[in-house]
Amino acid sequence: MGRYTGPSCKLCRREGMKLFLKGDRCYMAKCAIEQGRQAPGMHGQRRSKTSDYGTQLREKQRLRRMYGLQEAQFRLFFERASQKKGRTGETLLQMLEFRLDNICYRLGFASSRKAARQFVNHGHVLVNGRKSTIASRVLKAGDVVEVVDRPDSRELVKPFMDTAESRGIPAWLRLDKGNAKGELLHVPSREEIQPIVNEQLIVELYSK
Repeated sequence: MGRYTGPSCKLCRREGMKLFLKGDRCYMAKCAIEQGRQAPGMHGQRRSKTSDYGTQLREKQRLRRMYGLQEAQFRLFFERASQKKGRTGETLLQMLEFRLDNICYRLGFASSRKAARQFVNHGHVLVNGRKSTIASRVLKAGDVVEVVDRPDSRELVKPFMDTAESRGIPAWLRLDKGNAKGELLHVPSREEIQPIVNEQLIVELYSK
């Protein structure tokens, strides 16, 4: 299946929750979820009993769509997480949070993960002082992420950093707004990651 190019809000309506795909719009009253719009399709209002498989699938789709991954990419992350020590579901969430595009989004270098991915791809980001254009790169604790020292790049992120700071930077990140730089302090615990899904259902889905 190729990359999804349809309306972002349609995905939120399908999952019945905010996936934060459109930046500031997701915090406005015009948000489709805030307005209580029904799921897409002619049967959007129909409420049918969901099977166990359907429930597990919806949890997987919510997480995959929130981070903007295609199925093959998401499956690869799951397989890598399952090979590590510890709880697979929690490890999967930690790896997704430590993606470079997500770190840029959390630090306020872009308004959404999709915008952050483009920001990285266009060469605006340094990791430990070296340019990195791989948005899917998984970082580690202690890494430093910063915007390249160019006036256009620095000016571009200022309003986004202000907004991110007002909404709260995660405790496992440290933002130096003056230098457009952030540091990964430690691997977040499950409690420090937004409880957006029941990751155990995703583990059960892929374990069948």
